Amino acid sequence: MTIKVLIVDDHPIVRAGLREALAAASDLALGGEAATAYEALHLVRAHAWDVVVLDIGLPDKSGLEVLQEIKSQRPRLPVLVLSMHPEDQLAMRVLKAGAAGYMTKESAASDLVTAIRKVHAGGKYVSPTLAEKLASALERPDDRLPHELLSDREYQVLCLIASGKTVKEVAEQLHLSDNTISTYRARILDKMGMRTNAELTSYAVRNRLVD
Repeated sequence: MTIKVLIVDDHPIVRAGLREALAAASDLALGGEAATAYEALHLVRAHAWDVVVLDIGLPDKSGLEVLQEIKSQRPRLPVLVLSMHPEDQLAMRVLKAGAAGYMTKESAASDLVTAIRKVHAGGKYVSPTLAEKLASALERPDDRLPHELLSDREYQVLCLIASGKTVKEVAEQLHLSDNTISTYRARILDKMGMRTNAELTSYAVRNRLVD
């Protein structure tokens, strides 16, 4: 049986590398590609897929939001999240949101093939290092960093503010009102015990939440 894969990533070079990895595996087939959230969701609705490989950083919408929309439309469709961010920054969030696996873009092509096969078979894929970290987190649920206490939307707003965007720019990107974003910002500052955007930015850079 051939596993039909949809690749979602806005970088042509990354997509080329993923194509090459799939081509080397006789049981995997590239069924389609998308460079934006809009294209990805259209293809998910229009065609049948066995696995989606999803980049978390898309230009028109957060990959986390795309993941949630895919799972609402196709609950049984396995989504393997691919990210440039370190495992310990996003993995827990995407797994809780319904992802079948998480891996960084630094992973070897052979790991990608293994991950696709595993999630297609109904399993979950995380690296051995991440599995150990997740196990430790379960043993110490209260030993979490401040940003791990934020909701998904609050975390998203934090990252956008820390990347230098104004409240208005964040509101436009997320299709929300300025007042709503200001409310999120106030909640974030309160939860994290901070007072300014500069403090948020410094924290985000220090913890590698933004590039």
